[in-house]
Amino acid sequence: MPILHARAARRTLFAAVGAALLTSQLPSAEAADATGLAAPVKKDIAMRLVSSAENSSLNWKAQYKYIEDIGDGRGYTGGIIGFCSGTGDMLTLVELYTEWDADNPLAKYLPALRKVNGTDSHKGLGPGFPAAWRKAAKTAAFRRAQRHERDRVYFDPAVARAEKDGLGTLGQFVYYDAMVMHGPGTDAVSFGGIRKRARKHAATPADGGGQRKYLNAFLDARVWAMKQEAAHRDVSRVETAQRVFLKAGNLDLETPLKWTVYGDSYEID
Repeated sequence: MPILHARAARRTLFAAVGAALLTSQLPSAEAADATGLAAPVKKDIAMRLVSSAENSSLNWKAQYKYIEDIGDGRGYTGGIIGFCSGTGDMLTLVELYTEWDADNPLAKYLPALRKVNGTDSHKGLGPGFPAAWRKAAKTAAFRRAQRHERDRVYFDPAVARAEKDGLGTLGQFVYYDAMVMHGPGTDAVSFGGIRKRARKHAATPADGGGQRKYLNAFLDARVWAMKQEAAHRDVSRVETAQRVFLKAGNLDLETPLKWTVYGDSYEID
């Protein structure tokens, strides 16, 4: 699989999270009551599905230590969701980690991360930064920070928007995967623009439309957006994965699941 297909685009720069907003994962009782994609079993399925496209592996928990420059113009890409040094979400992640643990391996790179934000530069990072990232990934605090930022920036907003649009578990995943690859922006090739394009062709269930018809329109809009960027013109992530589930009428994302992405086949029993 070409490595450019293994990581997502980032379309917006993210502000640093305020200390008052720093929380960890859902309390156990709340998680137990969750439904849709937020239910623990479904959420794990979502993470594995995304990891198959992002990392060519179903083992998403092995990706905390992942980091490299894949040559997509976004600097270093790392972690369980592809945080990028050039788009702000990696900077916000390291700032959060440093608030939780000031004496961490990545703290000394914060000035450099601020300078390279918005570029593909490695200036001030050098070969020491990837080594420090991998060292940090051995700590519980950094792994927790990655999960926190994944949920805060991508997962929670995607699920909330999908619920407001009247979408079930599959639709919530479709939104989440789009948010991961395209970012939560509003331009034509970001999540907001893709949703806007889809709604020109079909009404959301909340607006009286059919779930299948709307999701097909959203996936069509997603494919259009992917083809605008050379690194994402292989649309198997949509056509031989999400579209397969939709055609089967699997709106609850029930297992077993079988799909292919970038030529590799996967299965969750």
